[in-house]
Amino acid sequence: MSSPVPALTSHFADAFPELSAPSRAWQTPEPRLLHLNAALAAELGLDEDWLRSADGVRFLTGEAPGPDARPVAQGYAGHQFGGYSPRLGDGRALLLGELTAPVGGAAPAPGLPALRDLHLKGSGLTPFSRQGSDGLAAVGPMLRELVVSEALHALGIPTTRALAVVATGRTVRRQRPLPGAVLARVADSHLRVGTFQYAAALVEGGHAPEDLVPRLVAESLARHHADRVDADVPALALLEAVVAAQADLTARWMLVGFVHGVMNTDNVTISGQSIDFGPCAFLDAFDPRAVFSSIDRQGRYAYGAQPQIALWNLNRLAETLLPHLATEPNDAVAAATAALEGFAPAFDATWQSGLAAKLGVPRTEASDDVAARLLGLLAEARADWTASWTDLADVVPGPSPTPGTSAGLPDSAGVRAWREDWLALAPDPERMRAANPRHIPRNRPLQEALDAAEDGDIAPVERILAAVRDPFTPRPDATDLAVPSGADEGGFVTFCGT
Repeated sequence: MSSPVPALTSHFADAFPELSAPSRAWQTPEPRLLHLNAALAAELGLDEDWLRSADGVRFLTGEAPGPDARPVAQGYAGHQFGGYSPRLGDGRALLLGELTAPVGGAAPAPGLPALRDLHLKGSGLTPFSRQGSDGLAAVGPMLRELVVSEALHALGIPTTRALAVVATGRTVRRQRPLPGAVLARVADSHLRVGTFQYAAALVEGGHAPEDLVPRLVAESLARHHADRVDADVPALALLEAVVAAQADLTARWMLVGFVHGVMNTDNVTISGQSIDFGPCAFLDAFDPRAVFSSIDRQGRYAYGAQPQIALWNLNRLAETLLPHLATEPNDAVAAATAALEGFAPAFDATWQSGLAAKLGVPRTEASDDVAARLLGLLAEARADWTASWTDLADVVPGPSPTPGTSAGLPDSAGVRAWREDWLALAPDPERMRAANPRHIPRNRPLQEALDAAEDGDIAPVERILAAVRDPFTPRPDATDLAVPSGADEGGFVTFCGT
């Protein structure tokens, strides 16, 4: 009989010693499993019953990762709110190793198994911890990452996912004492734009061999963009692939009203998965300028700014790849520019086709026009983003649609004229219901649930999880996730949690 202990490889640690530092998870005083993502465990071929055992929980906190594991903290740099930090890295996180997933994920390159990173947050100090850091995490922010990542996954948006959240029994000092927790996270990898920035700087400073960036390019293509591994110019193929993936991801976020909140280059993955859900939020009143993060005082990462910021971040990736795009500098710049120019059409394709699906119609010039006019009406009315779309799906039948509800569009002459033009496109209500979620992790109910969890009651978080994992099905116990609370969401603030 095989052992239930997952076999972790040390693929990244072995391949990139320049970008990692050996580290160990701290011991936890009283580990207690708060939530195990049973569906994800099954997808990974893990033994759910064992993961719930005392030994399994110690595995999830990183204290007992198995005899062959070589945990490392990963190094990366990053532009944080526009300012460059040359050395960030996993200051409170740890790559335990890689799992070989039996199902799911993109087809790997020949010779490379379908690896999935098992990564911890809140596991203690590492060689990359910054001065004043404690390397720890609190229950609330870790549960927030669980809920939001599961919501995005259920909505079909590429994302890292939480395998488990374990309370540690340790008190974490923030603005006030909070119960500590460790998050076990699964990702296709944790390669980031910041990883390439760090690698390029090491090479430029003479602290790493010149083949480091090309090796990183090859790794990225093999793990995430295997259809491009045989490209004539691998670095250019990678840049084009990441541009397309990030354009698609950003548009998908915006279609569901998601605001990441901290789109630093160290939070931009090469895989195109969403990562690091600190001060994130979902729109209530539609406002392209909406900002929820306590640390985004200039609105750099506002809802409507996300495409331009994504492109700005991709420009930083292009800078690290320039020496590998062409022999002549001018040719390299021209190649990078052409690749980056692919962002706008890729974003537009996902965005406009997504809006057409939300409207229940095929994408055409007429649907683009109807969608643009609707966005203007929603912004003018500060209508609720999620409820407005579900309202529309519910009023399609019949020649005289019901006037908008308080959550959605007002009953005005402009709205009525718009509806006539929209209905003339023969929208399909079933298509709309498949594209417009009824339940999202609304800000205030989620925060109330996280507060309850910090006080020892996990049931409200479990209720929200059940709803957001099935976001298109009406639920009588989740009406607070389907319609706005009526409170002024303009004053709602999210925090990083570090």
